[in-house]
Formats: sequence, C-alpha cells, structure tokens
Amino acid sequence: MSVINIVGLSFFGISELFGQHLGYSKFWNVSIKKKKNEFTLSSRTGMLILYAPAAVAAAASFFLPGAVVGLRAQLVSLALAIHFFKRVFEVLFIHKYSGRMQLLSTIIISSSYTINTINIIYTQHLSQSQSIREPAIDLKYPGILLSIIGILGNFYHHLLLANLRGKDEKGYKIPSGGLFGLVICPHYLFEIIVFFGLSLIAQTAYAFCFTAGTVVYLMGRSLATRRWYVSKFEDQFPREIKALVPFVF
Repeated sequence: MSVINIVGLSFFGISELFGQHLGYSKFWNVSIKKKKNEFTLSSRTGMLILYAPAAVAAAASFFLPGAVVGLRAQLVSLALAIHFFKRVFEVLFIHKYSGRMQLLSTIIISSSYTINTINIIYTQHLSQSQSIREPAIDLKYPGILLSIIGILGNFYHHLLLANLRGKDEKGYKIPSGGLFGLVICPHYLFEIIVFFGLSLIAQTAYAFCFTAGTVVYLMGRSLATRRWYVSKFEDQFPREIKALVPFVF
C-alpha cells in the first residue's frame, strides 16, 4: 500500500504538468473544456465531500476499542482530525466559490484522503499492537511543532485567498499578502509542512510515503497553477514569483 500510495499520488502530480487536471478549482471552472451531460456538484458540496469523510474517519478512531493505543497513535489521529476538520470549517465558513466540481474528481480526491487517513491510523495501530520498538530518535514533538505551523500557515493563506473577492465577485485575481509575494501556492507549501509534521509524529514508512506522494502531487499542481496565472494575466504576473518554494521552485 505504501508503494501504491506514492506511485498513485505521483502519477496525478505528473499528470498536472501535462495538462491533465483534476476537475476542481480554476482548472475546472475556467480552463477545462467541459463535456456534455457530465455530472457536476456545487463547489461547496464537492469540497465538503473531499474532506468530511477523512475527518470523520480520524475522529472515529478514538471511539473504536483498541484502535488508538499510546501517545504516538493518539497524536497521529488527533493531527489528522484537526487538519481535516479545519478544512471542513474552511469549506463552510471561509472559502468563496465561483463554479462547480467534477463528480469523478471529487470521488477520487475524497477516496484518497479517506483511505490514506485510515491506513495511516491502521499502520500506527499495527506498530503498537505488534510491539514494534519505538524509533531510536523520537521525532514526534518536532512533528507536532511543524503540524501546528503548517495548519496556521495554510489557514492564513486560505483567508487571504477568500478575501480577494468581494461580495458576489466570481473572477480570479493575482493573490497578494503573506507569502504570495514569493510563491503562488503558499497554501500548498504549508499543507506539505502539515503532512511532513504528521510523518514525524507517526514515524512509519506509510506516513512518509503518503507525504512524499503528496509533495510530488502538489509540486505538479503548483507548477500548473503558476503556468495558469502567467497565461491568464500575461504581463501583470510578477515573473519572480515561484510556484511552491520561495526563491527555489
């Protein structure tokens, strides 16, 4: 499952580079030529389906007898629950929407989040139940710190994106504020930090593979996003702004 995970997420990341975008956000609402009779959802409903099942799965692990044993396992489940419930909160109260989402993309992304959430928690459970020794170097506390930084940074930049649009505005603008002056996708950067922190808390191969696959996917998505802004705004887009990592990438 670790191999399938990293290969699958990397495939979607590489697909983004070649213009095969999952059907959500600006790539669906503006760039992609829609097919007739293709089933879509409102963006709010679609985004809620993306994150709610994973949030429920993480929270449910605390109520399953023997599923979450020990501090490390509890922190893993808690970190996942906080991250996805934050995303649900943003969907309901922060984000502003301008279009629809493709049903197939919604199912793919929601399934990925939910299955990976369950597998990360289950891997932790196996590690505890089979009495596998604790790692020689304990990284869960640095992981907690990184997760907090990632969650706060991701939330802050989502707020900035939401505030770009006034009431009833539907168009896209070049983001500004925060790290948007350096990279076009700082919210992706902080999401990577969240999952890297989670990997340090868990210290399992599966969690690290999920994070590595997520990095490849978000690298592809961020490059595609930057390319979209350059084509959309032409001379208005500052060329020094990178895709994901300030001054580097």
